[in-house]
Amino acid sequence: MGLLALLVLTTFFVACKDDEDDELSGFADVEIEFDNRAGDASLVFGTEYTNAAGEKLTFSTFNYFVSNFVLVKADGSEYVVPKDSSYFLCKHDDPDSREVVLKNVPAGDYTGLKFMIGVDSTKSVSPITERTGVLDPATGASGMYWSWNAGYIFVKIEGTSPQAPLDPGTGENTFQYHTGLFGGYDSPTLNNLKTVSLETHQGEPAKVRRSGGPHFHLYVDVLEMFTAPTNVSVATNPTSHAGPYSKTVADNYADMITLDHVHNP
Repeated sequence: MGLLALLVLTTFFVACKDDEDDELSGFADVEIEFDNRAGDASLVFGTEYTNAAGEKLTFSTFNYFVSNFVLVKADGSEYVVPKDSSYFLCKHDDPDSREVVLKNVPAGDYTGLKFMIGVDSTKSVSPITERTGVLDPATGASGMYWSWNAGYIFVKIEGTSPQAPLDPGTGENTFQYHTGLFGGYDSPTLNNLKTVSLETHQGEPAKVRRSGGPHFHLYVDVLEMFTAPTNVSVATNPTSHAGPYSKTVADNYADMITLDHVHNP
């Protein structure tokens, strides 16, 4: 190989190395899509589905808080998303709310994603001035906050079923599961906060580069709330709020979120 050719080749590899280093020195946004499902099918309000107890269910509400996001590298090191940028309220009837963006994530290869279903105890009891946006009980969190219990509803699921008892107020056979409780403030309560830990498939990392970030596509299966470790029957337990049965509901939906795939830039 001639000297000139060697010089050109060396310059090329050095330039490529510099470009790669530059890509790994920046920041980019990470997108997370929460794709609501009912078993193997897309969740559609007004469509009838069957739970593990063989009961027919039609959903009208499916809302949930996700928070405290952490991205994990293969070596176990973590990037913790800043607290004030880490709370989201996903509503099935608001598709935009289910497209979560984690801003300015440091470049790197991430093989894990962790987050919480619910609103942690620290934020739940913080001054109201520190709870804005989707955490404001009067606006963003309207309908997802128990004013009588001073706490957030982590997951809200409502609908109708011919197996559920008749609600005299509405004239329909309804079920309703409003699950919250973070362990208590003045006195202990159940702690229904759940942590989700997901790993990328076959070690293929989610790549954050200066030029762009990955898109996580997650499935959220509403029917998981009705099965494993305990089958929930709308005939037997059509309603659950802050009582003891809420633990059964929360233990069931703890695994309702799974990773479908990651699309890298």
